[in-house]
Amino acid sequence: MSINLEHISKSYGKVEALKDISFKVHPGELFGLIGPDGAGKTTLFRILTTLLIADEGKANVTDFDVVKDYKSIRKSVGYMPGKFSLYQDLTVEENLTFFATIFGTTIEENYELIKEIYVQIEPFKKRRAGKLSGGMKQKLALCCALIHKPKVLFLDEPTTGVDPVSRKEFWEMLKRLQQKGITILVSTPYMDEAALCDRIALIQDGEILEIDTPINIVKHYPKAIYNIGSKDMYELLQKLKGFENTYTMYPFGEFVHYTDKRDDFNPNELQQYLEENGLKEITIEKTKATIEDTFMELAK
Repeated sequence: MSINLEHISKSYGKVEALKDISFKVHPGELFGLIGPDGAGKTTLFRILTTLLIADEGKANVTDFDVVKDYKSIRKSVGYMPGKFSLYQDLTVEENLTFFATIFGTTIEENYELIKEIYVQIEPFKKRRAGKLSGGMKQKLALCCALIHKPKVLFLDEPTTGVDPVSRKEFWEMLKRLQQKGITILVSTPYMDEAALCDRIALIQDGEILEIDTPINIVKHYPKAIYNIGSKDMYELLQKLKGFENTYTMYPFGEFVHYTDKRDDFNPNELQQYLEENGLKEITIEKTKATIEDTFMELAK
């Protein structure tokens, strides 16, 4: 097993950051930890990368104990923290050489592993890291995390603050790294990225809500869900709040995702209610649940 957590708990004073966390990540798997800011993702990553010690429980990474064997773990994993943490005054090339030297290797030795990522930033190799764009910083940080050919890669919210094109490119790179046998644990607050993982763990307030494949998690959504649109979205939200049979409703792009308390829900009844309350150009269409819908339901 690449990663194995058993009953991990961690508190900061009275704040419980992690509450009895247990799960396993299989070798070669791309596993996602999905949850909002403050859910406990970074604390968990710091425990697994030996930067923090849990209050309770135990964890192994590549068959090494995170407390007893921390030196061995640091040699066998790559870690890309959420905040850009490379040396901003060093150039791209200097940062990469520095990290390679720390791990007793060279850029040339493991160049094949980082080649397709590095060629995108090589034209800027003499530029200081602090002067790079968000997407280029991300690629440099990933190269530095990979330079020693780790068995497991930890990526803590790697696409936060990055433009959509760079996000897409980054996930394509992760898929190619996975094909090379690297186990990847990635955290993200973006629900659309969850669908790109083999399995995901939904986490909220330090607790695991559910662990499964993205497809199976969506299948578990218990109710029919509808897209509701109107010319006046603010009024639509207010009127849906006042509808006696509303079970859940929240904005989702240009629509409101709506579920009804009743199993025999009739959309015509809701449309009539909205029209009687002055709303115009109303659309009500059944839609498929998303991971975000499931997360919102479980978080209730």
